[in-house]
Amino acid sequence: MPNQRKKILGLTGSLLAAALLLSACSAATGDNAQSENEAAGKGSLVVYSGRDAELIDPLIKQFEESSGIDVRVRYSGTTELAAQLIEEGERTPAQVFLSQDAGALGAVSAEKLFSELPADVTSLVPAEYTSVDGAWVGLTGRARVVAYDSEKYTEDQVPGDVFGLLDAKYKGEIGFAPTNASFQAFVTALRVEEGEERAREWLEGLVANDAQAFARNGEILEAVNSGAIGLGLINHYYWARSEQDPASLRAQLKFGDAGSVSALVNVTGAGILKNSAESSEAMAFVKFLLSEQAQTFFVEETAEYALVEGMDSPAGVPPLSELGGPDINLSELSSLEETIKLITEVGLL
Repeated sequence: MPNQRKKILGLTGSLLAAALLLSACSAATGDNAQSENEAAGKGSLVVYSGRDAELIDPLIKQFEESSGIDVRVRYSGTTELAAQLIEEGERTPAQVFLSQDAGALGAVSAEKLFSELPADVTSLVPAEYTSVDGAWVGLTGRARVVAYDSEKYTEDQVPGDVFGLLDAKYKGEIGFAPTNASFQAFVTALRVEEGEERAREWLEGLVANDAQAFARNGEILEAVNSGAIGLGLINHYYWARSEQDPASLRAQLKFGDAGSVSALVNVTGAGILKNSAESSEAMAFVKFLLSEQAQTFFVEETAEYALVEGMDSPAGVPPLSELGGPDINLSELSSLEETIKLITEVGLL
C-alpha cells in the first residue's frame, strides 16, 4: 500500500471508514473542488471545518458581518477533512482548516500543506498550545477529565491518574468512547509520553475491567448523571455547557494529576493552507478567531478554554493555568495510525 494511502487510512476511525472516505474524496475533489475554487476570490474564503456547524456557524456569521468577507464552509469530521486535504494536496480549494484536535493539524502539517503563520499571530497563544514551527495556531483548550457519580463517590475517591481506573473496584463502572477522536488523541498522548507498552497495558486494563463503550462523550455524561455507570472519560466542556447548572448535576468532574498525561489539554486550532499564504481574507479570519470577540464566544457558548492570555475561563471549572497539563508537543499527536492499530489489537474497536 503506498505511504500516502497509509497516512490517509491512519487518520480515520477505522480502515473500512477510510476506504469509503477515499472514494468519497475522489468524487468530491472534482466538481465540488472546482466550484469552490471558482467561488474563492477577493472578498471570499473557503474553510474546511472539522468543528460542528451548530457551534461554529454563528461565529462565522459574526466574522462575515464585521469583515464583509463571504465564507464558504465545508463541514465534516476533523479526521475526514484532514485525510481529504492530504488527498487533495496543493489542489485543495480550502484556504483555512479548522480542526477539533491537534493531531489532525499535525498530520496536515507533516505533509507541508500549511503556510507559516506570522509571529504576531502565534505569539497570542502560549507556546505549549500551538505548533512549534508556526504551521498552525491553537484556538481553544479542552481538558480530559473523569466524570463521576457524586452519589457513589467523593472526589478524593476518584483517581487523578487514569491507571487508577484499572483497580478491580471500578469493574463495570467506567464509560469511554473508543471511536471518538478525543479518546484516540488521549491514547496517542499516552503512547508518545509513556511508550507503546504502557499504553497497551492501560487499554488491556480497560478490557479486563469491563469498561463500557459508548458512541459519544455526551452519552457517557448522561450515563454517569443517571447512575448507570460510576465513572466516564470525557472532555470537560460536555459538563460545563450543560443546560442545567453543572454544579447541581449528579455527575461531577475530576481533573487529572498535574504534570501527567491524565491532565492532557488538547486544542482546537487553525492553519492557513499553503495555496493561500498571501490571502488577506484567510489571515483576517484566523486573527478574528483569536480576537476577544471570538475567544469570549468560545468560553460562553462552547465552554472551552480560551487560549489567548487574559481571558476568563468557562464557569465552574478551574482556570487553564491551574490544570498542569503535561509537557508535550501537541503536533506529535498526529500518529493516529499506530493508535488505531493498538486500540483494535486489544479489542476495543
